[in-house]
Amino acid sequence: MNSEPITQKSSTRICNHMNKDHEEAVNAYAKYYGKIKTFKSAKMIGLSPESIQLKIDEQILEIKFDHLLQDCSDAHKTLVRMIKAIPAT
Repeated sequence: MNSEPITQKSSTRICNHMNKDHEEAVNAYAKYYGKIKTFKSAKMIGLSPESIQLKIDEQILEIKFDHLLQDCSDAHKTLVRMIKAIPAT
């Protein structure tokens, strides 16, 4: 990861990567941060400096970050930190 700015193109790339390679993390974001216990599908559909947007079944959910993201490297570090902050069940 580098200091690439967060743009529509980088957001799409990050969302595609998360949905393809980290489905369990996207599901965990929906359950823990979105407080949605049961759903059929969760997809990351957007990432901005302020938040991630998830589509949970037919509902759109926005999860705000604890700070304004500076770039794609910050997005990566923040998403990893968020998943590590979720208590093991």
